[in-house]
Formats: sequence, C-alpha cells, structure tokens
Amino acid sequence: MFQHILIATDGSPLSQRAADTAIALAKTLGARLYAFHAVMPFPAVAYFAEMLLASQTQYTEAAIEQARRYLDHVCQHAKAAGVASESGFTVNAHPHEAIIAAAAEQHCDLIVMASHGRHGVERALLGSETHRTILYGDVPVLVCR
Repeated sequence: MFQHILIATDGSPLSQRAADTAIALAKTLGARLYAFHAVMPFPAVAYFAEMLLASQTQYTEAAIEQARRYLDHVCQHAKAAGVASESGFTVNAHPHEAIIAAAAEQHCDLIVMASHGRHGVERALLGSETHRTILYGDVPVLVCR
C-alpha cells in the first residue's frame, strides 16, 4: 500500500504522537519514513533589515539546530523500531507548501501530521497548516490528534 511516508513534525508533543503513529504504520507496512520540518523564516520589516541582520543570523542558526533536533528525535525512534528513515528541512513561511513540495521531491505516497485542533477565532487567525496540506496537496494525509 504505502511505501514512503512523510512525517511532518513541529517538535510538539502532539507532533511526536503523530510521528509514533507514522513509525508504527511504516513498520507494519514495511515502508520507509522521511521526517520533515519547515523552518519559519525570520520575521523582519524591510526598513529595519540593517539593524536585524545579526538577529536574523542568530535566529536562523538556532531554528535550523532546533529542526535538526526534532528530526533526529523522529529518526532515532524509527531506528529503534527497525524502520528506515531519512530527514530534511527547508525554510518557508508557508509550511503546507514546504510539506507538499517535500512529499513530491521525496516521492512520498502518504503524509502523516498532527492537527492541533484549533477552533473559532484562533483557527481564523492562525489557520491550519494541516488543513491547507489536505486542500492543496495531491498525496493522502493521515491526520493524528
């Protein structure tokens, strides 16, 4: 059925539960995993760019290091379960776009991700990357809560 599963992680406990689900599913199916994290770019206002250059570099380095920790955690769990895995990240202000692109580049046939279950005003303001991934992607998405 599914041969290559992308697990989108943001490092949250809910995201880790989704990763555990993806690992168990991959083990059952004999599939391999691709752990992925979308790093949000540094939010800067153009006319403050000169003043924020050092802060931007520090932010980017810290965000990439954090992404590597998230991904290493998923890959360590996969390895312990005997599931082959790789990982990667990209910087993108729209995580759903990055997830969809990574799934296509890696030839994944399933995306597994968490839904934080936002409702009402919070959902209207923050949106849902999971919902956008389902709407705009062409790969099935398994949503974990």
